Amino acid sequence: MIHRSRRVVAFAAPMVAGLLVAAAPSPALLEAAMHGRTVPAMALVIIRHGKIVEEAVRGVRSSVDVAPARRADLWHIGSDAKAMTATMIARLVERGILSWDAPLERLLPELRTEMDPGYRKVTLRELLSHRAGLHDEIDSDVYEAFYSDRRPLHDQRLAYVRMALKSPPAYPPGTDARYSNRGTIIAEDATGLSYEALMQREVFGPLDIRSAVFTPTRPGDLTGHEGGKPQFGPHADNPPVDRPAGEVRLTMDDWARFAIDQMEGERGRGKLLKAESYYELHTGQGGTIYGLGWGVRPTLDGVDGRFLTHGGSNGCWLARIVLAPDTEDGFLITANSADGGADKAEAEIETVLVPTLGRAGR
Repeated sequence: MIHRSRRVVAFAAPMVAGLLVAAAPSPALLEAAMHGRTVPAMALVIIRHGKIVEEAVRGVRSSVDVAPARRADLWHIGSDAKAMTATMIARLVERGILSWDAPLERLLPELRTEMDPGYRKVTLRELLSHRAGLHDEIDSDVYEAFYSDRRPLHDQRLAYVRMALKSPPAYPPGTDARYSNRGTIIAEDATGLSYEALMQREVFGPLDIRSAVFTPTRPGDLTGHEGGKPQFGPHADNPPVDRPAGEVRLTMDDWARFAIDQMEGERGRGKLLKAESYYELHTGQGGTIYGLGWGVRPTLDGVDGRFLTHGGSNGCWLARIVLAPDTEDGFLITANSADGGADKAEAEIETVLVPTLGRAGR
């Protein structure tokens, strides 16, 4: 099993042929983007003024199950869930349990003497904004072993963190930004509590998100694909040790609840954090495009504005979120395949929709 990459993606792609930029409805966008490609199913949600105004699902549950994909299905959003992990941590920061600027030697005192000295002053803020000096490669045999690891997940994650912090930094922490899944896992481990329980208590519960699960797909589910084949069971996702970096499946409606709260939060109407904490998450750290769990961009697809973005994939699914918090507009796209042209389909939809953010109805 190869560790499947997750990364912030800034798509640059051509316009969807024959569609009007400002007026194309979501079903037409999906159908045009999927045409001629082998993506089994895609879903799209469009948000205007903090409300879902359009939602569409097209395609089939899997390449061997031609039943239609449904609005109630669960979609894997990959690293787009990093924003959820960062929001959970921000809740603990607000309560004084954690601190954005606390160094690792204080956050993980049990590992202080084991970690390379270069990491001791790395902060929680640097971990979540990809500026911690971390390598993001892991030996495939070591990674594979986590699938059969029977230790409690906290012990597995501590072992993962110990391994990640043993080697010298790839670059001096705080001097550069290089995307890394490890930073999110290390940040989560600093809580000392169950990630899954914390996410339910701090994010999903307060937002009334009821569909979110961390379990792999089973036959009958809307299913991810690799090489055109449906993937089921544990190896259809990265091992559970990796969950803080992005292994959530949920409905598009529930994902939109989170997205809308992120935008409302900046106006003091969020359910999870103070307005200043939302802004902290949504601000590029150290002069980079990386916020805390978000990509933060002053321009996207040639359009100026303030955009929160992220792309996610575990190799079997592909997801994309783009928000314009200043106007509370945005869109969410998912596909149950990361190949078969899914990247180009999502890019084409993005190119159509980005120019409409902050403009529709004004």
